[in-house]
Amino acid sequence: MKQKKGMELVTERTVDGFRRELLRREYSHGTAESYVRSIRAFARWSGGAVDRGLVLTWKARLTARYAPATVNAMLAGLNRFFDFAGRPECRVKVLRIQRRSFREAERELDRGEYRALVRTARTLGRERLALVMETICATGIRVGEVPFITVEAACRGRTDVALKGKVRTIFLPDRLCRRLLQYARKQKITSGEIFLTRSRSGLSRKQIWAEMKALCGQAGIAPTKVFPHNLRHLFARTFYKVCCDVVKLADLLGHSSVETTRIYLISSGADHARQLEQLGLVR
Repeated sequence: MKQKKGMELVTERTVDGFRRELLRREYSHGTAESYVRSIRAFARWSGGAVDRGLVLTWKARLTARYAPATVNAMLAGLNRFFDFAGRPECRVKVLRIQRRSFREAERELDRGEYRALVRTARTLGRERLALVMETICATGIRVGEVPFITVEAACRGRTDVALKGKVRTIFLPDRLCRRLLQYARKQKITSGEIFLTRSRSGLSRKQIWAEMKALCGQAGIAPTKVFPHNLRHLFARTFYKVCCDVVKLADLLGHSSVETTRIYLISSGADHARQLEQLGLVR
């Protein structure tokens, strides 16, 4: 696309400056990279040119191609970038999404499927992956918080997670601690992060995501259900069934708003259908 006269360009310099500003404001690395990907995708399409008309056209193209939540995530990155770059007039409204009363069955990971993933990982000799999945699902941590799972934390049975400008304490179940320490001893890890690559660097969220996806075929689980954040959702639903305390759950998950936590607790379409049948309003 040719640049029109008077249009400014999205450059690597401004994008890098934006990333640094996000990190300075204590946005997570995952959020910063997600925003940067959105900006670069727009820049590739627009040839680097920026004006509100282009942004509105880009929004329409995204809306025709992606789910509303994905579109809004990409627009959020663009809008923050425009504020940073001194171009607030280029901001666009995100899509209005009606709150859903149930979750699509093809995206909901249940307890049996989770166990099948862990079992398959161990059968294939992927103990690290099996333990990473168990750790996320048993604690409700974000995939970006996996580096806080250390030898010291497993010894104490708790870890302090500092992310997104907040610090919260995560308790580790005794059985999980024993498995973590056993794995650490086997890998000759005496301190610091437990989940490391062969080069002794920390596992990235991208690597964890890719390794989980690679299990789908052997485990017989639909790929649409298999990603790290779904383990966090399973933890949330399971915890709520036990304690029925959404405020406490929000604290455990590190949510600033209970409304965010409620999204995690949306039941499946099958559960919703069963509830309707139990009403007995059709004779």
